[in-house]
Amino acid sequence: MKMTFRWFGTDGDTVTLDQIRQIPGMSGIVGALFDVPVGEVWPIEKIKKLKEEVESKGLELEIIESVNIHEDIKLGLPSRDKYIENYKQTLINLSKFGIKVVCYNFMPVFDWTRSDLAKVLPDGSNALSYNEEIVQKIKPDKLAEEMEENSKGLSLPGWEPERLKHLKELFDLYKGVDEERLFENLGYFLERIIPTAESCDIKMAIHPDDPPWSIFGLPRIVTNKENLERIINLVDSPYNGLTLCSGCLGANPSNNIPEIIRYFGSKGRIHFAHVRNIKIHEVRNFDESSHLSSEGSLDLFEIMKAYHDIDFKGYIRPDHGRMIWGEEARPGYGLYDRALGVAYINGLWEAIDKMERMCK
Repeated sequence: MKMTFRWFGTDGDTVTLDQIRQIPGMSGIVGALFDVPVGEVWPIEKIKKLKEEVESKGLELEIIESVNIHEDIKLGLPSRDKYIENYKQTLINLSKFGIKVVCYNFMPVFDWTRSDLAKVLPDGSNALSYNEEIVQKIKPDKLAEEMEENSKGLSLPGWEPERLKHLKELFDLYKGVDEERLFENLGYFLERIIPTAESCDIKMAIHPDDPPWSIFGLPRIVTNKENLERIINLVDSPYNGLTLCSGCLGANPSNNIPEIIRYFGSKGRIHFAHVRNIKIHEVRNFDESSHLSSEGSLDLFEIMKAYHDIDFKGYIRPDHGRMIWGEEARPGYGLYDRALGVAYINGLWEAIDKMERMCK
């Protein structure tokens, strides 16, 4: 596996490349261009600048998260073909700089949803939290306002203010889109994008919905093993693959994460792994936790054992972390707890690897 760390750029992140490079076992950066409007072609010169900046610190840039999907594609509007062509050109441009994987999602309107960006945990740290009862009582536009107010002045991926200005219009458009229609629109996108991905040698990796159930009546389809299977079969190509996020899928206890890893890993369809833990209190009520198995509801040992069993050689990163030791950063994306997550994941991997060799 190749250990990576998500980074939001010099002007958009409290964490620096110099700090990231000091994390033991770190291979590269998961980057993106955050100043290019969704749907527009990523300029070659900006990709080149990002690549050079990362590599100047001895790190790799081989994976992008995310080249976001324009809402017109998800909605299946006539204008989608223009945005699909732009997406294809972006893949071509990225391929010129050695990008190997593009993570993306197909969530309508909101990329992810939480009811609290800084819930105080018993140990005094704070973390992202989801409470269905709170979410059901709040209007989408009000939630968007609260997210912006509590983002510590930093942009939140998937909650860009310019897009959220059109919430009412978007919700009206989605009234005619159910899960089956969303599947059709995803299939339409993949049928046109995967040939370009194949020619560019860039693997597409769809990210699970976060959390994996409908919110505000919007359809969500990247939610469980059965739907993941359906998605990879929409276009039967090794370039049509998955970002396997333990925290997203694991929010539903019915999703057996180690089993899902082994199943899709055996098919060669897991191109990117997000590893994190959550503490489930009751149905649709959870807090994000440290990566340590005993701190959450997911068994990170079993998850990493599953990756080891499939001989995973793809990209992996610690996902959201708590805010600890007084750090002020983008919610979920501070340095300290994610660095602890890297150490824990690497430690599990080393132990599992040595145990396996001792048993041979």
